[in-house]
Amino acid sequence: MSSPPNPLAGWRLDRADIRYVGHDLQRPECILAEPDGTLWTADARGGVMRIAPDGGQTLIAQQTPEARDDAPKSPERLILGGTLPNGLAFDRDGNILIANFGTDAIELMTRDGRSRTLYDAIAGEPLGKTNFVLSDSQGRIWFTVTTKLSPWTRSINEKAPDGYVGVIDEHGIRVVADGFIGTNEIRFDAREEWLYVVESNARRISRVRIGPGATELAREVFGPADLGGIPDGFAFDAHGNLWITLIMHERLVALTPEGELLTLFDDGDPQQVAAFDQHFFAGTMTPEVMASCKGTVAPWMASVTFGGPDLRTVFLGSLMGNRLPCFRSPVAGLPLPHWRA
Repeated sequence: MSSPPNPLAGWRLDRADIRYVGHDLQRPECILAEPDGTLWTADARGGVMRIAPDGGQTLIAQQTPEARDDAPKSPERLILGGTLPNGLAFDRDGNILIANFGTDAIELMTRDGRSRTLYDAIAGEPLGKTNFVLSDSQGRIWFTVTTKLSPWTRSINEKAPDGYVGVIDEHGIRVVADGFIGTNEIRFDAREEWLYVVESNARRISRVRIGPGATELAREVFGPADLGGIPDGFAFDAHGNLWITLIMHERLVALTPEGELLTLFDDGDPQQVAAFDQHFFAGTMTPEVMASCKGTVAPWMASVTFGGPDLRTVFLGSLMGNRLPCFRSPVAGLPLPHWRA
């Protein structure tokens, strides 16, 4: 029996079809969508912004002494420091898990802002630069650490293979797979057999086969060895396509189940991208070079979230934007565990 045609074959996003949600957001890097239309975005002031289906916004600030930071974030602050809620996920009770890129911790926040640190160390050592967090259907919490280098920007030029994926379960916290180059977002496939891993500084997607007890059984690169840019966030659709943002190249691409790379939208400036790549491969990247590379739709395009009642509305997160671009997709997203609950 032949496979159904890929709904992304020949499809490109038209700029005219993009609309926007939200206003005055600060670093909406990660977005969570609920079936009723509510959106939650990471916020650089220390917490999350709740966007109601009618568009009303409420900043839910973390209620800890060190978490709130109302200072506007310059490009240098966005890169180098401050409290920065980054990756978000719901736990099975509906609380918000936060990978805080500023505090280097995995945190838990209730929907009214009460916050606590779950872990900031592993085996007695600091976690490192926590980036993303993910919950699975068993209630386990998965997280990524981009690097242990300080400042973390060294890892971009040094291409350090010190990133890792960890898990938090009934046995505590531990490393599951390490040796990644700039670990960023992670996603499970529909059967939660393979864990897909963004290796930003290697410009590729790897995947780890997960066995009983959250163990690594196998690992391989998925798709091209170089995606033509730095991958940041990604999400599966129901067909099995992996939608990926290429940050600072300002491009949205997809990997088909067969590993073919499709370009869905390109908002990058060719001259800026060429200069960026020159510094990236030469190991001379600076915050100034990074800050100069941004598009107009979702500056520093960072994440992909499927939402809407039919999971066919795509929202794009960004590091330098103040609103959320969104558009209709030809295919629904893969439901996350909280959506199926």
